[in-house]
Amino acid sequence: MVKKTRDKFIEVARQLFARKGVENTTMHDIASASDKGRRTIYTYFKSKRDIFNAVIEQETDQLLERLNEIVRRNISPERKLEEYIKCRFETMREIVSRNGSLRAGFFRDVRKVDRARKLISKKEIALLRDILREGKALGTFDVDNCMHTAVLIIHAIHGLDVPYIRDNLTEQGVSKQMLTEYISNIFLYGIKKR
Repeated sequence: MVKKTRDKFIEVARQLFARKGVENTTMHDIASASDKGRRTIYTYFKSKRDIFNAVIEQETDQLLERLNEIVRRNISPERKLEEYIKCRFETMREIVSRNGSLRAGFFRDVRKVDRARKLISKKEIALLRDILREGKALGTFDVDNCMHTAVLIIHAIHGLDVPYIRDNLTEQGVSKQMLTEYISNIFLYGIKKR
């Protein structure tokens, strides 16, 4: 019952945030739309930021599950890295597009984006580190420090989220498909043994 009520608040908040925007949605709005009292919502969430983070976390669980599937697949580390990058960009585009006015906030408020990313960055980095470790163990990748390399790759990918989602590199002749291929090649051939 507790999880069901909490999940209902999260889903209702996601819908309201997408429709009205985070700034224009109150805790009272969320409680009312959930057919619960404000006191009930405050037993689960301390603030609107807390429930916003829960919405983002739930949305990004989908991303992490997809990335986990890639890491577990019985394919080469090179292929895992390529699929990881492509999946990461496309799933983030889906999440941002699905959430209406969250999309505007994603493009407008860098601090909000950074807070949302912090919720999953460590998990993303750990998954990528596992791919790098596997490649290093197989003698495919020449990486001194898998953790540091994973951190840098993830932050480079984060820097390309907005251009990918907005598809604004096409003006320079770089399609979404080209972007994922080029980025994969830059990382892959920058760490692959020669």
